[in-house]
Amino acid sequence: MGGDAGIASRKMGESEKRENCLKRSDVLKMCGIMGYTGPRRVVDVVVGGLECLEYRGYDSAGIAVAGSEGLGMVKCVGSVANLKAKLETTPLEGSVGIGHTRWATHGGVTDENAHPHADPDRKVVLIHNGIVENFHELRQELSAQGVAFLSETDTEVAVCLIARLYALNGGNPQEALRGACRRFRGSFAFVVLFADLPDRFYCVRKGPPLILGAAQGEAFCASDATALLPYTHDILFMEDDQIAELSARGIALSDFEGRPLPAELSTVDWDPEMASKGMYPHFMLKEIEEQGGVLRRTLAGRLAEGSIDLSAEVPMTDEEAASLRRIQLVACGTSHYAALATAGLFDRFTGLDLRVETASEYRYGDAVCDPSTLSVFVSQSGETADTLAAARGAKARGARCLAVTNVAGSSLAREVGAFLELRAGPEIGVAATKTFMGQLAALTLLALWIGKRRGKLLPQDESRLAEELKLLPLKVEELIARSRSLKDIAERRLGARGFLFIGRGASYPVALEGALKLKEISYVHAEAHSAGEMKHGPIAMLDETMPVVALLPRDRIFEKTLSNVQEARARRSPIIAVATEGDPDVPRFADDCIFVPGTEDELTPFLTVIPLQYFAYYLAYLMGREIDRPRNLAKSVTVE
Repeated sequence: MGGDAGIASRKMGESEKRENCLKRSDVLKMCGIMGYTGPRRVVDVVVGGLECLEYRGYDSAGIAVAGSEGLGMVKCVGSVANLKAKLETTPLEGSVGIGHTRWATHGGVTDENAHPHADPDRKVVLIHNGIVENFHELRQELSAQGVAFLSETDTEVAVCLIARLYALNGGNPQEALRGACRRFRGSFAFVVLFADLPDRFYCVRKGPPLILGAAQGEAFCASDATALLPYTHDILFMEDDQIAELSARGIALSDFEGRPLPAELSTVDWDPEMASKGMYPHFMLKEIEEQGGVLRRTLAGRLAEGSIDLSAEVPMTDEEAASLRRIQLVACGTSHYAALATAGLFDRFTGLDLRVETASEYRYGDAVCDPSTLSVFVSQSGETADTLAAARGAKARGARCLAVTNVAGSSLAREVGAFLELRAGPEIGVAATKTFMGQLAALTLLALWIGKRRGKLLPQDESRLAEELKLLPLKVEELIARSRSLKDIAERRLGARGFLFIGRGASYPVALEGALKLKEISYVHAEAHSAGEMKHGPIAMLDETMPVVALLPRDRIFEKTLSNVQEARARRSPIIAVATEGDPDVPRFADDCIFVPGTEDELTPFLTVIPLQYFAYYLAYLMGREIDRPRNLAKSVTVE
């Protein structure tokens, strides 16, 4: 991974490692997985890992531990804190353990549906991220053979099939797992314990991420590298269709056909402190206030003497650049809005036909994909199922592909090969903030780099934008330093029946992102529209109970947007405006005015998004919401 992403050489004592991980006990995906075998107290490592991973799911939690005294299992509805409380009265001891925090897909949120799941004889225990699509037919088949099920989940079906095959294969775990995988359809990551093999556990991957770690005499697995950082920086990102045996001896890797594979570890250079809340009440607030540093790291080494240089990461000759005819930006959610916010740069400076698409639609459409197409896939985690499937489709159809992601070892980065790393460090809050900033920077640099290689970016534009990009981290930090006053504005808008966000040009995607942040963490209705579309329907919603949040940077379409604000004011809507410092006009029409530093027109999203992040945070805070763990949401979506 990029050298700016963290500090790899720093050493920590055992107590400090434990403290750093415990600091994350309040953190907020589509299920969190943790497994461990080694000399440490297994429950402490596994539960500590689940605390680090709780942002991936918080419907229920559970743990299973195996040792010489047999197999024990504890699980419950609710947070990992509930599991810890239950473990105080039901202690578990052993040499190997697996744990899970759930985001429900199949079956309701009940103790019975919580993971881990075991077969009726408790010979095999399993935790699972993903979906076994054909579990209904497998359940019917096993029921006909006399298996009695206790839950509604596809996971219990999976463990019962594995247990059947384990018995039929004379207790060969690898054969049982390979046989089961041949029967399963869907996307899954399994971690499996066999009661009569209490010195090891097994990992299976086909779809959702699974990361393995190793240290002297111990082995780990998790669904996110952040859970492993207190113990090891030596990790392995499992590929699809692989099975791993983890024990004190290390990691043995094979494919679904039983062929051995090299277990090559790489070093992740994130510091554990980057995944710690520190003194902040919420990860989201910490991550908002890290954005100046994120922007500085994303730009580092890619700007020099008024010029853009991505040659080390996006090698492209002038001839190759000239052969391009079209560019596609493909993403989901916040990543999609980052692509939209930078679309004008690609339009203006590359001369290419541009499409910005949501991955879930792109993968089922008929977009042209050939060697003259550059398809750019944007994903914070690099594990988003729709984006990953879209990339595979575009690659198979002959497009040149590039990933923009925060995780160099992610499935998307490995699938595509070429990637731009955000260098934002681990983002724990479900509502993305600092990775949006990193995506804006990476995509801006990419647009300028392609334009430069194609001879479409004039030297004066390159110099103008490169010099302003160098100043942006300071402007971001200056804005952050005074943005906590937005709490007062949020307090005045408590009780609003909804919010309408408006903007034009690059400000329209920022309005979309602002509305999304508000919905995600406050559960208050919010929607965004291009300001020019107000009279085509949305204006009917306006009255004194519907505040309008207007993005009004002093750009070339400022006057048009200001006219739309005046129309909203005439309908008695309270106006919250984000404007450029020193603007003499906006305060006359706004009930609340938030000023941001001036910048080049093309770069206003870097600054105008920050007040919207704060506003969403403070409104949710005042409403008593679970800001880092909003209901029904997960950090990354690894199933469709």
